[in-house]
Amino acid sequence: KIFFRSLTERGLTVWTSNWMSSGQLVKMLLYTEVTRYLDFKVVEGSFVYKGGKIYKVPSTETEALASNLMGMFEKRRFRKFLVFVANFDENDPKTFEGVDPKATTMRDVYKKFDLGQDVIDFTGHALALYRTDDYLDVPCLETVNRIKLYSESLARYGKSPYLYPLYGLGELPQGFARLSAIYGGTYMLNKPVDDIVMEDGHVVGVKSEGEVARCKQLICDPSYIQDRVRKAGQVIRVICVLSHPIKNTNDANSCQIIIPQNQVNRKSDIYVCMISYAHNVAAQGKYIAIISTTVETSEPEAEIEPALELLEPIDQKFVAISDLYEPTDDGTESQVFASRSYDATTHFETTCNDIKDIYKRMTGSEFDFENMKRKQNDVFGEDEQ
Repeated sequence: KIFFRSLTERGLTVWTSNWMSSGQLVKMLLYTEVTRYLDFKVVEGSFVYKGGKIYKVPSTETEALASNLMGMFEKRRFRKFLVFVANFDENDPKTFEGVDPKATTMRDVYKKFDLGQDVIDFTGHALALYRTDDYLDVPCLETVNRIKLYSESLARYGKSPYLYPLYGLGELPQGFARLSAIYGGTYMLNKPVDDIVMEDGHVVGVKSEGEVARCKQLICDPSYIQDRVRKAGQVIRVICVLSHPIKNTNDANSCQIIIPQNQVNRKSDIYVCMISYAHNVAAQGKYIAIISTTVETSEPEAEIEPALELLEPIDQKFVAISDLYEPTDDGTESQVFASRSYDATTHFETTCNDIKDIYKRMTGSEFDFENMKRKQNDVFGEDEQ
């Protein structure tokens, strides 16, 4: 395997993301043992936007009863819903409480517990981490499992379900690079990609400065193969440098804020991820907040105004609008496998889904965490896990 890295590479250090402490990315890091090269710190708070203010996301029975997001009767109904989710086991019909997880829609589950629109908003977008409301009319199994994942991740550390690496996301590719080198991966640094070499419709190499690195399969992001991808939208991201923590977050040094679409009359959510010197990514006393969302109008900056208002005063901001691309074919014929562009979310769940999709297209089989864990045990032994 040969990896090209140029100095102008769109490094992960540009944008910030958290990931769930029990989520897919953490499993990948643990099972591949990339964690030996990384140090993490919990993100201090998880918040949701309602009526111009932000509130801590309630995800346990105790937090539900104490939350200012809901009235007294709503709290009790939401508590019953959380108890249902906590007890739910897709392999035990006794825990279904009349719900068919493969047929009952999430909209009907919300009706069963008589939950109001505001509660539905933060449950679907801040707990289940959906970007739109399309999930409401499909079977509820995935949504219930997503909410369980959030609660299990929160239970690990208490403050929030999210982790962030010390020194920033640039540590992620470095960690994987080191691990790949151990297994024979070769890196060609500061090398431009001049051409993708094809023969009879199949990739055979990558040309760089007159040299050709031969290969049987190629994985790349959409920017290298514009003729094999299509535009699927745009994302606006704004990096804001602050000299203060975000208001109403209990002076948290790091946090995640989700602004559900319905709260600001949009079709997709707005995300705010704030980190600081606490994660070794900024100078002492400085905070970095990144706003991101899917572009829906001809005035993208106006779309993220509700998020900017939460951050005031802002020392300096940097705005970038990026095109989103997706592959036009699955790559099985050409053996060129393109990833999707990074979306607006500030967690890595959608990115991990893309990785698993590429794995399936390349190998013809599903990516199986448990199988990966078993193979790791065969190599390292059970006691070392």
